[in-house]
Parts: sequence; structure tokens; C-alpha cells
Amino acid sequence: MTKVQIEYCVPCGFRQQAIDVEQAILGALERELDELSLVMGDHGVFRVSVDGETVYDKEEDEFDVDDIVRELREHV
Repeated sequence: MTKVQIEYCVPCGFRQQAIDVEQAILGALERELDELSLVMGDHGVFRVSVDGETVYDKEEDEFDVDDIVRELREHV
């Protein structure tokens, strides 16, 4: 059972980035996933995880939707 979570900062205005990542993930991996969720957060967070393991964190990685999808594909 594969669960992907996109946590994003609401006050920072990261909603559109989260939606863009969500759409890219669905376009590439929809059939391989059991769950994809958007989680509202704060304090500048933008993190993507699969089954609890972080595959993208804004604090550590450069934002690139294609790279995020590639990272997820390796974990699915």
C-alpha cells in the first residue's frame, strides 16, 4: 500500500506548487498509488514523502517537479 503525502505551508502561499506536484504525480504514477494527500502546514514547510520517507524537502532540495516525480518513481 503506497501512500504519498505533500505537506505545504499555507501562509507562505505554496498551495499552487503543491497542486502542481500533485497533478504531476497523478499523471505519472496514479495507477501505482493507493493514496495521495495534501496536508496543510506552516513554518515554510514543503515536503513530499512516500510511506513516511521524505523524498523531497524544500530545506534540502531544489524545487523541480520532474525530479520529485523521478524520486517517487524509485520508491514505488
